[in-house]
Amino acid sequence: MTLFRPCIDLHDGAVKQIVGGTLQGDTATTNFVSEKSAGYYAALYQQHQLTGGHIISLGAGNQQAAQQALAAWPGGMQYGGGVTFDNARDYLAMGAAQVIVTSWLFEDKQFSWARLDQLADQIGSQQLVLDLSCRRVAGGWQIASDRWQTITHTAITAETLRDLSSYCGEFLIHAADVEGLQQGIDSELVALLGHESPLPTTYAGGARSLADLEKVSALSNGRVDLTIGSALDIFGGSGVTLDECIEWNNAQ
Repeated sequence: MTLFRPCIDLHDGAVKQIVGGTLQGDTATTNFVSEKSAGYYAALYQQHQLTGGHIISLGAGNQQAAQQALAAWPGGMQYGGGVTFDNARDYLAMGAAQVIVTSWLFEDKQFSWARLDQLADQIGSQQLVLDLSCRRVAGGWQIASDRWQTITHTAITAETLRDLSSYCGEFLIHAADVEGLQQGIDSELVALLGHESPLPTTYAGGARSLADLEKVSALSNGRVDLTIGSALDIFGGSGVTLDECIEWNNAQ
C-alpha cells in the first residue's frame, strides 16, 4: 500500500523547498522558506505518527537544525546529507532512525562496493537507506550525487536495485529533474521502481496533488511510497493539505 512520507529539507540552516535541478554550490531556486524550525516539523510529524520520513541536509550550515529535528522525534525520521563511514554512527546516536547515503559511495563517478560493504557492516543494513536519486538520460536514469549535480556511471535498473538490496533496508529516490516543479511525477520511473525494487522504496519529485498518491499507488501496485514537498500546504503549497495526506494514510 502506497503511503505519504513526510520530509524536512534543510538549506542554509532553514527549512526550505527548492527546485532540485537548480542546486548549484550554495545557491538554488527556492519555492518556500519556512519561518518555523526543523524541530517544529519533526514534532508535527510525530504528533500524527507520520513515520518513514526523511531529513535532508543540502549543503553546509544545517547541523544545528538537523540535530534539533532529530532530537524532537528520536528514532522517528531518517537523516541524509554528508553521511559517511566516519559519522554515520553519530547521526544514529543523535536520533536518526536510519541514515541515508549517496555521494560518499561514489569515487570519480564510480560506485564503491568496498565503501558500501564497509558502511553496511558497521551499522547494519536495516539502519542504512540508499539514496538513488537520479537524473534522466537517454535510455533511462543515472544516479546523481553531490546534491544531484554529478551524474554518475551507475544506472537505475532492475539489476542495480537487486544488487544493492542486500546492503540496506530501503531505497529513497528523488527524480531530480522534476523535484520542486509541481508538474507531475516521473511515471516511468515510479513504474520501474514498483516492478523491480525488492525493498521498501520512497519516491520524491514533481508531486502536485492528492491524485499523485493515487497515481503512484496504481503505477507501483502499492509498492512505492510518495513524498510530497512544495505542493503541500505546510510548505506554502496549494495542491494538497497535510490533513488530506494523513487521511490517505489512515485509509490505507
